[in-house]
Amino acid sequence: MMSPKKQVRVLIVDDSASVRQILKEILETDPEITVLGAASDPYVAVEHIKREVPDVITLDVEMPRMDGLTFLDRVMSQHPIPVVICSTLTAAGSDTALAALEKGAVDIITKPKLGTKEFFRESCIRICDVVKSAARARQRVRGGALHAREVQPKLTADAVIEKPKSFAMIQTTEKVIAVGASTGGTEALREFLERMPSNAPGIVIVQHMPEKFTASFAARLNSLCDVSVKEAADGDSVIPGQVLIAPGNKHTLLKRSGARYFVEVRDGPLVSRHRPSVDVLFRSTARYAGKNAIGVIMTGMGDDGAKGMLEMKEAGARNIAQDEATSVVFGMPAEAIKMGGVDRVLPLQCIADEALRFCR
Repeated sequence: MMSPKKQVRVLIVDDSASVRQILKEILETDPEITVLGAASDPYVAVEHIKREVPDVITLDVEMPRMDGLTFLDRVMSQHPIPVVICSTLTAAGSDTALAALEKGAVDIITKPKLGTKEFFRESCIRICDVVKSAARARQRVRGGALHAREVQPKLTADAVIEKPKSFAMIQTTEKVIAVGASTGGTEALREFLERMPSNAPGIVIVQHMPEKFTASFAARLNSLCDVSVKEAADGDSVIPGQVLIAPGNKHTLLKRSGARYFVEVRDGPLVSRHRPSVDVLFRSTARYAGKNAIGVIMTGMGDDGAKGMLEMKEAGARNIAQDEATSVVFGMPAEAIKMGGVDRVLPLQCIADEALRFCR
């Protein structure tokens, strides 16, 4: 007899009693989800969490006594629990949506200003899937150590790009920096890129972020940095002074034709439960750049990028991981370090300078 799947325990935080009730009804249509409770504001939510820690929190932004973004910031810094934002203020690309992702939200469900009940019922399957994905993909800090959930087998980069049998890449003067990040990565990437000079080597980034948000995120970084930043498009050249950010829901691979590096943006299955996947970017970088590459893995939950970073090192790349003290969540860097693919472990503020030093 097969043992039943462990239920995902959810805490709903919303100041609207009707929203709390309809969300509870929707989530409990899924036999894999149970609602622990519902809170009208963050202070009530804290009391719930003291009694029992949920696996996932659904969180509104506009609430009395404390707004959702402030509460999200405190949750991620003190007790990292997967949070799904559910608000009318988080339309794709909005400042509020980007701020929520920067503070560590897993995903965003935008409520319409009118017809909320109808929207929830029509979006029932997606809402349940988002909550279950948040629980699967994330880790939680307990007793100072990160513990991964037991989950079903996940696909590796083999599903998108075959692992090369050898790395016969000669070293050239053109360098490429490949970067992977997840929870907390939006702010980490801002600090990293703000330290890059306008003539920095070409940079390709995978940041776990929902579809339609990466273009706005790239535009924001472009306005703040000396380097040019854009959402990657299929066939874009990787050139000095330009940063390409993988589009949400698309894998982005580094390729090479002669002396020219470029990116391939494509569909494909989830790899390490992500699309885009850091493992896919790093494997392609190992294959096509080899010794000409520098790998950087930053704050994030899970282990996406750890295997790919080891493959980069085996191909001759030099790799850097963000340290625990400056990571919002020391999951992805920790796994890459544990696997043996990292050359240097550094605080966030030192990573750009070290990456540039490796490029010399």
